[in-house]
Amino acid sequence: MSSFTTPHRLYLFAMKNGRRKLAYGEDPEDALKILACRLTEAEMADIVRDDYVRIHQKDLQQYVADLG
Repeated sequence: MSSFTTPHRLYLFAMKNGRRKLAYGEDPEDALKILACRLTEAEMADIVRDDYVRIHQKDLQQYVADLG
């Protein structure tokens, strides 16, 4: 039940190859922790942790071409 009381947001993190990685969480740090559960260390090393954009779910289609 606690996941319903805490809002989660979508974040697009820049990657070193110019693409973006989609993540979700309460805040950017939480989103990175969730990504770390899914990705390898090499994949996490490609993410620029300080370069992110918070987006709304309804706007996700605008960023599909940037995902990598």
